[in-house]
Amino acid sequence: MGALPGNLHVIGQAGKKSPKNNPQYTILPNPTPITEVAAAIIMRPDHNFLLARRPGGKPYSGYWEFPGGKIEAGESSLAALERELNEELGIRLTHARPWITRVFFYAHATVRLHFFRVTEWHGEPKPLENQSLSWQSANDIKVAPVLPANAPVLRALSLPPIYAITQATEIGTDASLQNIAHALQQGVRLLQIREKTMTKDQLDIFAHKVISLAHQYDAKVLINGDIEFSQETGMDGIHLTAAQLMALESRPELKWCGASCHNIEELFQAEQLGLDFVVLGPVFPTLSHPGLSTTLGWQRFAALIRNYSLPVYALGGLRRQDLSAAQEMGAHGIAMVRGINTSD
Repeated sequence: MGALPGNLHVIGQAGKKSPKNNPQYTILPNPTPITEVAAAIIMRPDHNFLLARRPGGKPYSGYWEFPGGKIEAGESSLAALERELNEELGIRLTHARPWITRVFFYAHATVRLHFFRVTEWHGEPKPLENQSLSWQSANDIKVAPVLPANAPVLRALSLPPIYAITQATEIGTDASLQNIAHALQQGVRLLQIREKTMTKDQLDIFAHKVISLAHQYDAKVLINGDIEFSQETGMDGIHLTAAQLMALESRPELKWCGASCHNIEELFQAEQLGLDFVVLGPVFPTLSHPGLSTTLGWQRFAALIRNYSLPVYALGGLRRQDLSAAQEMGAHGIAMVRGINTSD
């Protein structure tokens, strides 16, 4: 279940519309108090992050988890994180960015985990509470067992910060393939093929060339809107349009599933379907829609994804230099239609 404001939970049929406009959903007080927890993704420049092994005498002793702890009454999640990292690891937090929020139902408690990505701190982490420490990579976890609540978090961490979207119809397939090759060399690892006006035969040829290029770099390729085509061509997954998202009753049976969202109802639906990530926008006017009056801006964007459970890519009028600003607002990264362009 995605995180909801306050001490609430949702009952009803998953895969339908949001509580705001669907009578099948009823919001009731949660009979089990929720324990609020601040958790840290302490990230080194090499993208490895710190896991801690719970000491004996605690529930799930021996399991690996992200450092952090309970948020005390009257304490903000960030203040709790600062205190816990000092108490557990002896480090002083200097910069953290909000990320995702996950609710998990353990046998002994219901916890809401507020994750922050910690990129700057003073001191060297030390095990001050009899725990073990280990630096790990999202794509190669070498410790076990990991707390059950953290499985989707580790999966989310494997998503790269840049989500690049093709524009072969606009610039030509040869130029697009050249730009894709360059982008892959520069570190892009997630691509969406979005070519609405190509014929099926043209799309098939282009898609196979993109997949061949991308898989040389272990990059993921998703197709926009066509679930069957994704399955037929060996794509890594699907990117759903907002209309498709709202019409589905279950998650497509594909390895990776993302979706375009523009409002709270679509964000909620993506949570209910258990998608891997969403794209939210437009944040600013784009070259393709310069006069669009319904842009979100950073404040509205941040408000919509506050305490949201899925990684969110910001979209609309953004360039690579906007990545830091997007992550300060809680985004996982940025999606760019021109993100493959070698000049951007």
